[in-house]
Amino acid sequence: MTKKERYRFFVDYFLQHAPSAETELLYHDPYQLLVAVILSAQCTDKRVNMTTPAIFEKFPTVDLLSEAAYEEVFGLIKSISYPGNKSRHLLGMAKMVVEKFDGKIPLTVEELVQLPGVGRKTANVVTSVVDNQPNMAVDTHVFRVSARLGLTTNAKTPLATEMQLIKYLPKDLIYISHHWLILHGRYICVARKPKCGICGLKTACKYYKKEVAPYNTEFSEQL
Repeated sequence: MTKKERYRFFVDYFLQHAPSAETELLYHDPYQLLVAVILSAQCTDKRVNMTTPAIFEKFPTVDLLSEAAYEEVFGLIKSISYPGNKSRHLLGMAKMVVEKFDGKIPLTVEELVQLPGVGRKTANVVTSVVDNQPNMAVDTHVFRVSARLGLTTNAKTPLATEMQLIKYLPKDLIYISHHWLILHGRYICVARKPKCGICGLKTACKYYKKEVAPYNTEFSEQL
């Protein structure tokens, strides 16, 4: 199977099985999404979703968050990983949005990465989720799944993975492909014991063909 064929298989499969895939983070506007994504670094979406309601109730706007005290924010997110750093990031982000962007969350990667606590991955998430921009956020799931499937080749960094994916994916589907890869990695192609037996992508998967199929008599006979 060529790379072009593999990408076509990947896209066709998810267009059929997950045409409305979206982020599992709960939010109502760009401000809330940005806060949630900053908090989600090295933390589960489930834990973030348990934490953000209290933040948004106390600080419903970025302007109010910009005026908050460190202790207030820390107290609300202390159950999240790295609460100290993330409290400082949230406060710094809010202050810069108010002072530099007139209180409106910017929606370009170039502007977002200027904010404290916002790297390329976070900026790609916000722009692709809020505005369906053709940006690919690469987290551990995207990095792992794209390599296993064979969508990427010898991509040693998140940026290399991102560049290969956006090169071959249809531009209008890059934003949703991000969700397909994350959700597949979260629930099927998990890190330690991928659930290849129930994976609908295994016939196009390089990992399956190399690491699993040789020990699967039924599949081997079909090769």
